[in-house]
Amino acid sequence: MPSSRSDLQARLQRRLQLHQRLCDPACEPRNRLPWLPRLQRWQAQRLERSFAAFLRDPAQRPAARFFLTDVYGDRDFRQRDADIARVLPMMQRLLPEPLLQTLAEAIALAALSHAFDLRMAQALEALVPAGRALDADLYAQAYRRVGHPRLRARQIALIAEVGGGLAAALRMPGVGRLLRLSRLPARAAGLGALQSFLERGFEAFAALGDAQAFLERIRGSETRVMQRLFAGDPAPFAPA
Repeated sequence: MPSSRSDLQARLQRRLQLHQRLCDPACEPRNRLPWLPRLQRWQAQRLERSFAAFLRDPAQRPAARFFLTDVYGDRDFRQRDADIARVLPMMQRLLPEPLLQTLAEAIALAALSHAFDLRMAQALEALVPAGRALDADLYAQAYRRVGHPRLRARQIALIAEVGGGLAAALRMPGVGRLLRLSRLPARAAGLGALQSFLERGFEAFAALGDAQAFLERIRGSETRVMQRLFAGDPAPFAPA
């Protein structure tokens, strides 16, 4: 329905603007906090360890790597967002609605994750000097200080929604062909970051098989980590 697609375009636009403001040091000075890049590196390394079982499985490795680099990692998503902003009206005409919805959820996840990172960096700044090494205990202290368990749960839910959207796109006729045909025009137009994101996601989930089981394992694992962190568990990242 046109109204549905119009609403989706407006939602994409709002989320893009929010994420761009959150990442802009002129709008959000906490981007300059010394703790921020150190925190993001530490979280990326923690996720790599948590995803070790997925990464050892050849069938699950591409999807796990895609999550670590493109969905829930410490990659700079600003170029991808800029690409989307430039071609949003054209995307609305060409891409199927479920894929647009998946992009909207991916941007929402990136924005929420960065907002939490800013709060965490601020909490770390208040707890200790920037020279101290970040470890699980200090991370947990900052995590509890930031709080917002319902939003943390929403962050985890968005991970599964993005993955589920990409898996669903595989079942839609013509999506793979559309991505292949758009490769050269997208790169020629300077939209390589967006094209690469879509292609990597599509290819990762094509190799996966049972996407639902994979996503449920991630959601369950990250939910347990969240619950342990809020409960003050001395080993919040230990395997279940």
